[in-house]
Amino acid sequence: MVPSEENQLVPKEDMLWRCRQSIFDEMKKKFSQNESAADEPRVLCIIQDTTNSKTVNERITLNLPASTPVKRLFEDVATKVGYVNGTFDLIWGNGVNVANTTPLDQSSDKSVVNAGFESGKKNFLHLTDKDGEQPQIALEESGGADGHNPDRFIGPLPREGSVGCSSDYASQNYSYSSILSKSETGYVGLVNQAMTCYLNSLLQTLFMTPEFRNALYKWEFEESEEDPVTSIPYQLQRLFVLLQTSKKRAIETTDVTRSFGWDSSEAWQQHDVQELCRVMFDALEQKWKQTEQADLINQLYQGKLKDYVRCLECGYESWRIDTYLDIPLVIRPYGSSQAFASVEEALHAFIQPEILDGPNQYFCERCKKKCDARKGLRFLHFPYLLTLQLKRFDFDYTTMHRIKLNDRMTFPEELDMGSFIDIEDESPQTESCTDSGAENEGSCHSDQMSNDFSNDDGVDEGICLESNSTVERISKVANEKNSLLYELFSVMVHSGSAAGGHYYACIKSFSDDQWYSFNDQHVSKITHEDIKKTYGGTSGSRGYYSSAFASSTNAYMLIYRLKDTMRNAKFLEVNEYPEHIKKLVEKEKELEEQEKRQREIERNTCKIKLFCMHPVKQIMMENKLEVHKDKTLKEAVEIAYKILNLEEAVPLNCCRLVKYDEFHDYLERSYEGEEETPMGILLGGVKSTYMFDLLLETRQPDQAFQCYKPGEVMVKVHVVDLKQETVAPPISVRAYLNQTVTEFKHLISKAIHLPAETMRVVLERCYNDLRLLSVANKTLKAEGFFRSNKVFIESSESQDRQLAFPDSLLWKLLDRHANTIRLYVSLPEQSPGTQIRRTVFQKASGDSGNLDEICKRLKGSLGNMKSVEAILEESTEKLKTLSLQQQQQEGDNGDSSKSTEASDFENIESPSNDIDSSTSTENRELENQIQVSDPDNFQSEERSDSDLNNDRSTSSVDSDILSSSHSSDTLCNVDNAPMPLANGLDSHSITSSRRSKANEGKKETWDTAEEDSGTDSEYDESGKSRGETQYMYFKAEPYIAEEGAGEGQKWLLIHVDKRITLSAFKQHLEPFVGVSSSQFKVFRVCASNQEFESVRLNETLSSFSDDNKITIRLGRALKKGEYRVKVYQLLVNDPEPCKFLLDSVFAKGMTVRQSKEELLPQLREQCGLDLTIDRFRLRKKTWKNPGTVFLDYHVYEEDINISSNWEVFLEILDGAEKMKSMSQLAVLSRRWRPSEMKLDLFQEVVLESSSVDELKEKLSEISGISLENIEFAKGRGTFPCEISVLEIHQDLDWNPKVSTLNVWPLYICDDGAVIFYRDKTEEVVELTEEQRNELMKKESSRLQKTGHRVTYSPRKEKALKIYLDGAPNKDLTQD
Repeated sequence: MVPSEENQLVPKEDMLWRCRQSIFDEMKKKFSQNESAADEPRVLCIIQDTTNSKTVNERITLNLPASTPVKRLFEDVATKVGYVNGTFDLIWGNGVNVANTTPLDQSSDKSVVNAGFESGKKNFLHLTDKDGEQPQIALEESGGADGHNPDRFIGPLPREGSVGCSSDYASQNYSYSSILSKSETGYVGLVNQAMTCYLNSLLQTLFMTPEFRNALYKWEFEESEEDPVTSIPYQLQRLFVLLQTSKKRAIETTDVTRSFGWDSSEAWQQHDVQELCRVMFDALEQKWKQTEQADLINQLYQGKLKDYVRCLECGYESWRIDTYLDIPLVIRPYGSSQAFASVEEALHAFIQPEILDGPNQYFCERCKKKCDARKGLRFLHFPYLLTLQLKRFDFDYTTMHRIKLNDRMTFPEELDMGSFIDIEDESPQTESCTDSGAENEGSCHSDQMSNDFSNDDGVDEGICLESNSTVERISKVANEKNSLLYELFSVMVHSGSAAGGHYYACIKSFSDDQWYSFNDQHVSKITHEDIKKTYGGTSGSRGYYSSAFASSTNAYMLIYRLKDTMRNAKFLEVNEYPEHIKKLVEKEKELEEQEKRQREIERNTCKIKLFCMHPVKQIMMENKLEVHKDKTLKEAVEIAYKILNLEEAVPLNCCRLVKYDEFHDYLERSYEGEEETPMGILLGGVKSTYMFDLLLETRQPDQAFQCYKPGEVMVKVHVVDLKQETVAPPISVRAYLNQTVTEFKHLISKAIHLPAETMRVVLERCYNDLRLLSVANKTLKAEGFFRSNKVFIESSESQDRQLAFPDSLLWKLLDRHANTIRLYVSLPEQSPGTQIRRTVFQKASGDSGNLDEICKRLKGSLGNMKSVEAILEESTEKLKTLSLQQQQQEGDNGDSSKSTEASDFENIESPSNDIDSSTSTENRELENQIQVSDPDNFQSEERSDSDLNNDRSTSSVDSDILSSSHSSDTLCNVDNAPMPLANGLDSHSITSSRRSKANEGKKETWDTAEEDSGTDSEYDESGKSRGETQYMYFKAEPYIAEEGAGEGQKWLLIHVDKRITLSAFKQHLEPFVGVSSSQFKVFRVCASNQEFESVRLNETLSSFSDDNKITIRLGRALKKGEYRVKVYQLLVNDPEPCKFLLDSVFAKGMTVRQSKEELLPQLREQCGLDLTIDRFRLRKKTWKNPGTVFLDYHVYEEDINISSNWEVFLEILDGAEKMKSMSQLAVLSRRWRPSEMKLDLFQEVVLESSSVDELKEKLSEISGISLENIEFAKGRGTFPCEISVLEIHQDLDWNPKVSTLNVWPLYICDDGAVIFYRDKTEEVVELTEEQRNELMKKESSRLQKTGHRVTYSPRKEKALKIYLDGAPNKDLTQD
């Protein structure tokens, strides 16, 4: 038996072993396959969707094995982008196949490598339209019409720019192109303008209501009677026609909102859909007056109810008839923690009467006493279309915020309203009561739709109230009750909170009884289960806080239609349309087809930047070239030629388009022999942006175009003439980066006809780098050439070649060329140049009659440089002589204190006091002499600096001066050696400052600025003008400004080395301004004609650039330690408490009293204020707030911080100064009189400490209010802390519980605080409504004039309004 057993066991073990071996072999095989797949090269594909503008900037990346078939590539792309495979093409976007525009073969089994893809590199593809048709959007599989997908979520769809939308319903495949193709449901959506989802929901509901749509179609628009743009019914007609006939997925509602009188801002206001329904129905009724549709809204939506009160003792009933358009149903009763479970339960609660007893008893007219009564509502008639509003928005009195109730409330698909209509016998009627309590949330109140109900008291459709027998009336009502079965067809859903959210509509089509979700531009089929999801709430019990954890997506408005086969209408068929609707349909179809054609053209239009150097004006023009992708290059040239208006400048055959890089000013390539090539191929397809531009190049008729090949670099060559010291305008030359310097020299030699053997080539690299190309066999790439370059060529045999390049004349000439800037200088409008020419420069220049002669005299000739220096020296000497003479004359008269600008301060100890004082006096006397000598020509000199500074923002200097004139120019230096500069300075070649090699190895003909000594004074300690030792290149010539730059103004065009100091620059300007450099100021004109004074005399002009504008104004310039100060008058009780007086100059070390002494003559002469020094004070100014009072002994820069353009208040005192020390505190008090509703004038209170008790004592003294009745509050905002008298009583923090003023919440630590005070026993006057409105108007006008807000309340929600005249200036609707 053992052998037999062994024989049985061996096969089992063998089988197990074989099984294990088989598994092992299979795993080894799979592992080897994975390993080989991992080793396989990968192909990186980057696909750009160019089918529409919204996706053109998006990239789709696929990393595929090299063996992947091309057809598999198409499948992967289709899955990624969400298109149907086979409805799009893929073409090459770059690389070796970029010229191949043939689409890839979609059915090819070739691997991507064999199809031309490169592994290890990026392969760019463009996804394009196929056969001119846009790709189809892949639709998600659904469960069919009757099927239900449990994972479907019905909720708000995300919109572009929306916040807080649910991502569960987002479709990654959605793109702009989906708007162009109609939904598979056959219905058209509405585009959300921004926050108009509430409007879209209502419009779709009205469109899906057959009775409303049919009635709207029957109305005919009379264009002769009304503007179609403002006609609301006509725009609704157009919208409904488009919703019914358009082939788009969604259409715009802008025409409808425009007819409402709304602007674009209304699109960003979210409103309540029920509120919109009311306002729009009201507007339609107004528009439909005197038409067949006049009573349409009432016929469809209006019901009636009775608001009654019945005495429980005698049975007497008082009642009135009200109409309603919708029934508001409470979700949760007030004070209850449990919500109603269903709509039926809420309806029963709506008509449930309440008992008026106890203090709420009702006064019965019959009993003539207060009795218990029953008060309630009874439905008398239900409308054909029943609208129920679920009141989900409530107010939480614990948090004082609006909240949304998300509790669950069910609603049936069919609602029987028979049980809610009144059939009980009526008691004898009396006159209607006036207080029925039926005005619930503005939903069931009387006269809601502007109806006159005087005729409704006796007859009603739901119940007869006259002398009919009770049996007949009850029988009629019973019949009506049996026919009050309603079917649900629209659910308007709100998703979100009380602060905001999203609306959409679930609507049942009466054509096929299918439910659809209309969610802005998305329309999709839904089921009954989806409707149940809008009940809200959770599955658990309904507790008080249950809604906080419930779904925020729930039904807000329900619309039912009465089931009545006699009245239920169907939508009009096309053949049933009225003639005017048929015409409208045809018109809209044509417009849509036209829009489609235009859109097709736009999608196939290449838009690219176009540049052209005007052949006559020599200015670079910029435009946009829009050309269809199928247009040839030749046709594109003709289009560009017309766009740039070159018909009169150059023939068409002298123009061509070339590829251009505007950033580097580089011509990339030309298109020889490609005149018939389509632009789509040349530009690489239709793109939203291109990485290059196009240049329309022009030539002379006798010239030929140069061929630009890819890979070339462009070089602008400037020829330098050392003898004439000129730099010629550039000549463009094309070169290759692999060329050597020697080859490059020969190339230039052919272009400019100069010998290459003696040629010196200097490359200007970035910023301040000049590089001499001296290594012959070095390539241009190694030397630093790039796409666009600038070189300077000099080819003479002068000795300058033997010098080191930084020491050569060539380097210095190029250095000067790079640092010279062009400035436009505006001289004073009525400059004293005429008088100066008659007096100061008479000896030097004879009878120079105009500015041109001065310029010519200053420029001189090459051999007459001394005359230029002589003019400068003699003019300065003459200025000093005249000043000294005038000083002696005024010294004899004792009238030297009447300086209008500023005088030096004799009491200030300063090292340079004597020098500055004498200089200032001289310049002041010169100004006086100028003004007296020729008053007719110098009337503008009577204006103060403050007047001029006030006009800075309205300067008439033209902001764009493009033209320039050229003349010979000179370099001023110690040895008087002239150095002309080139005509036609190239502003584009002037860059930032070079290396300061000019300071090394200085030659006699090249002087530089001194080292900065750290002082802003115009004169050094020896009294010698620093500008006399600083000579840099300076050339001035007259310039005629463009029109509008100021009548009678003199202009100079100045070329100057920007390394010159401001001090030296001003001294060069002296002969043209006519006064010493210390007597005029330099203002730099910036954007928007704003002017800023340049005051740092030892700084250079390096911050200036070409074509900057400078304005010269007369007035003493600042010295070291001086600050220009703006003085404002403080008028605490004026409507405008801050008034500008003048500009003055304060100096470091000056006391406040000294500055007041300096201000006295200026105030008298410029402002007409004749004050004594003790009659005014100076105090700190912070914006418009008065601050610290400056005491006479305070010293600037020691006790008071001062800075440039400082501002200070001047306050005129009523009596002697009360502020004597810094420990005192000056506050401004103002009494509030509640019984008179007015504020008294400000009174200053000076406190010895910060004690609240002392403040109350002072207030009691000036007001007569007893100390214990004083209440005060600190003012808010900027001075004068204006506040409405209607709000001051409750808005301010009265009588704070503090003992000192410098603690919270007052924090009064400085002078100038505003204190309001009152008598607490004084009662607020009772105002009638008329008085309050009148006072409110006055206060609003007063506060708006002072620029203060009328109220501190937050911005209220904007009311929803529809303007019947199409404009918001009239309010013709009810809110």
